[in-house]
Amino acid sequence: MLRTWLPRLASLCAALALTGCANVKVLTVDAKSYIAQRRGDVLSAGSLSAAGADSLRTLGLDPARCSSDPAVCREGLQTSDGLSDEQRLSALAELWMQSAILLENSAPGGPDTAAALNANLEAARHAYAYLFFTARQPSERAFEDRQTQVRDYYNFAVKQAISQLFPRHRERSSRPDSVITEGDWRIQLRFEDGRPPGEHRLPQALVPASSVDFDAVRNTYRRDGFGADVVAVAPLDDQQAPFTPMQYPAYSGIARFGGRNLAEVLATRELELVGYDPFLHSAVELAGSRVPLAANFTAGYGLWLAGSGFTTQAIYTVLGRDQGVKAPHVYLMQPYDPKRRVVLMLHGLASSPEAWINVANEVLGDEGLRQRYQVWQVYYPTNAPIAYNHLEVRKAVEQTLAHFDPTGRAAASRDMVLIGHSMGGVLARLMASSSGSELEPAFLAQYGLDQSALGPVRDKAGVYLNFTPMPQVGRAIFIAAPHRGTPVAQSRAARWVANLVRLPVAVVDSLSDLNLTLASRGAGASPLHLPNSIENLSDQSLFLRLADSMPISAGVRTHSIIAREKPAQALRESSDGVVPYVSSHLDGAVSELVITSGHSVQETPQAILEIRRILRLP
Repeated sequence: MLRTWLPRLASLCAALALTGCANVKVLTVDAKSYIAQRRGDVLSAGSLSAAGADSLRTLGLDPARCSSDPAVCREGLQTSDGLSDEQRLSALAELWMQSAILLENSAPGGPDTAAALNANLEAARHAYAYLFFTARQPSERAFEDRQTQVRDYYNFAVKQAISQLFPRHRERSSRPDSVITEGDWRIQLRFEDGRPPGEHRLPQALVPASSVDFDAVRNTYRRDGFGADVVAVAPLDDQQAPFTPMQYPAYSGIARFGGRNLAEVLATRELELVGYDPFLHSAVELAGSRVPLAANFTAGYGLWLAGSGFTTQAIYTVLGRDQGVKAPHVYLMQPYDPKRRVVLMLHGLASSPEAWINVANEVLGDEGLRQRYQVWQVYYPTNAPIAYNHLEVRKAVEQTLAHFDPTGRAAASRDMVLIGHSMGGVLARLMASSSGSELEPAFLAQYGLDQSALGPVRDKAGVYLNFTPMPQVGRAIFIAAPHRGTPVAQSRAARWVANLVRLPVAVVDSLSDLNLTLASRGAGASPLHLPNSIENLSDQSLFLRLADSMPISAGVRTHSIIAREKPAQALRESSDGVVPYVSSHLDGAVSELVITSGHSVQETPQAILEIRRILRLP
């Protein structure tokens, strides 16, 4: 029987072999493999995507060979009509992207920058052609994985091209709107950031935002869309001015290729590289389509703080060293926008703008708040007396506003929001308050001056003791602010530290005439003791006691954020370890939030959420 079936079985196997039938098996694919197969590509996995490989196999091309010799496969794709435009252009974009990566990473003797640049521009061009010059509109492919991949090729290729072009262009020209010639490419470079063309200056460098990360920043805020998110290193402006524009402004780079149809786009060697300010532009026009603009709102701020040296400088400032900050200075966190209201942040004792790292980042990262506000931060010498800093901070802010808005009619000059932490909260309150008619006589009474001496002394002291609320301020948020001082400033440790504090030379020079007048005119008075910042914050401070009685402008809405270390403790007996609740509390505040925290409560998620809530109020 067996001998009868064996010949038949052999004949059957031979017949099956002649038919070319495959032995198909069913394989189980887990979730990780499924996602990798659907979405992995030359950027994310280092190998061609499933869609790209399928297109190549359709034409009889081997994807493995294409990885080692992409030029042969590109030629096959370009000359074949066996694929749709979408399949052909997306595969070409991916192959050019692969070539660019190979040229940048593994060229013998170092990267072939000219060839890599050309490959990146070709990848961007074919991606651009796929996205905007095939039969379907981008909106019709909105949920397709392949469109997302091709958009990524465009964005990555533009980022790489900018990184390769800019250093060479910087060596040749100082003009930001120059025409660049690289090989047979002709590239127009320009910036769209709201400034007139004559005010543009070429950045010193462009840093890809994707290449940097920051330890102390809690979140990185991005906006998905088209373009390469980069950070410019701007030239420093006049160092004598009381303000500094954003030194690391964010830009989103877009490449527009010449041509009105698919054939012209694939034939052109001309393109326009435009850097858009993402704070001003949320979408751009590309080939007749309105598309969202990609952006990174954290990288510029992080780079600014990382290169600032504020931490060390803040310590030098308190000790009165030469390396410390000498006078209040306003830093803009984005290019000035006349249509956005200002959020002005004031740090506390022995601190710097680094105290606001996550607060500012969360405000800049909130799309709704970003459309309404621009963030300014004041850096001031925290060793100086509060009265002196108050006057000088006011001057710096007013001069900054006057520079950008001389007529005072812009939205940026109205309804400013002050946010002050600790001693910065005391300064914020003074900026929103009126000294009234009692501060000056009450303060000078301690020196026993006769009537003949009052006039000369008032001439010199009046500038510090007579003021009205800043009319630009519409709201104030006080965070752990010692409005009535703190007993900690009277502790032995605090007095020891206070003895190390040295006043800025500018303060001593400014008040020396007043000091001499008091000594010569007072009835047995000794020369004025200029209190430093720690002494100023004592709950025994005469200035703080008098300031606490000053009326805050009725037009300024106030909010308090207060910390306490021990939630089980009675509220009025509690403290954040530095400032008692009773010193931070303000009657008449629109809102008050008490958070379980130490004194640096401004960095807690609860405080940041509260700040964001307040900023959303009308």
